[in-house]
Amino acid sequence: MIIDISCYPTNLVDLAWRHDGEPFTGERLLKMMDGPYWVNGKPRRVDKAFIQPPQGNTLYTDGVLEKAGRDGIDEYMAYTLELTRKYPDRFIGCFVYNPRYGVKNGVEAIERYVKEYGFKMVQFQANMHCYRPDRAGDWLRPALEKCAELGVLVKLHTGDGPYSIPNEWTPMMYAFPTVNFIMAHFGVQTGGVYCFEPFQLAMDNPNVFCESGWCLQSRIVEFSKDLPKNKILFGTDTPPNEPGMWLRHLEVLCTEPPQGLNLDEDTLEDYFGNNVARMIGLEPTAPPRTREEAEAYLAACAGRVAA
Repeated sequence: MIIDISCYPTNLVDLAWRHDGEPFTGERLLKMMDGPYWVNGKPRRVDKAFIQPPQGNTLYTDGVLEKAGRDGIDEYMAYTLELTRKYPDRFIGCFVYNPRYGVKNGVEAIERYVKEYGFKMVQFQANMHCYRPDRAGDWLRPALEKCAELGVLVKLHTGDGPYSIPNEWTPMMYAFPTVNFIMAHFGVQTGGVYCFEPFQLAMDNPNVFCESGWCLQSRIVEFSKDLPKNKILFGTDTPPNEPGMWLRHLEVLCTEPPQGLNLDEDTLEDYFGNNVARMIGLEPTAPPRTREEAEAYLAACAGRVAA
């Protein structure tokens, strides 16, 4: 089972990144997830994905997304909710918390989307929403208290200055030791390469985990030597990224040094999906041992869709 923790299907072209082409819909994402992708000589697919709206679509935008408060939150989350209901076997909901729509509104929405709609993760995007994580305690603490109460994963956008430098989240990580924080993009984005910060935070704190995507290939090999095996979670940031390159990014760990580290396939499967599966109560699965086994699994999946 491969689970991607960072996907952004949309029925509206991203209002911040202004991607070219038509909106990257849920159906387009499913087609991309189905691949197949070749991993260690076996065809694979991305079985499940955490989905959320593109961050640019979680902001007031004149003439497009103009609602405020609770209505505004439901407006920017509407397509994500629609997809999780339409494809519950493939998509897992991730709620985006934007405190600028009102802290009380956001905290109530976290509870509603988790309890009523089955969402398993909450994303914080301090850079897009313009607040300093180390200074915005009045905005963050109520939301994180609710996340701790509900036991949901918390994903943090990292890699951009001035507000998404990984270490800016350190006070909240210490304040909420029961919350599992995922450092999205491994501290690498347009603003800089802060990959050593998520690595050290995950080494020092049992409640901090690292998303594999965006990390430099040589560094993921280096970090995998020391990080506990449960600390790396597969994520691609699709779109704009494409899943295959990030599958290969982890597959290379199974090759010989110096490019790899002779990683075994069971640990690779932990990185691909079993680690996050355990965190949300799904049963882990063994990797396919042969090409024939992998092909049979994909054929069975296709058969279920056709039926």
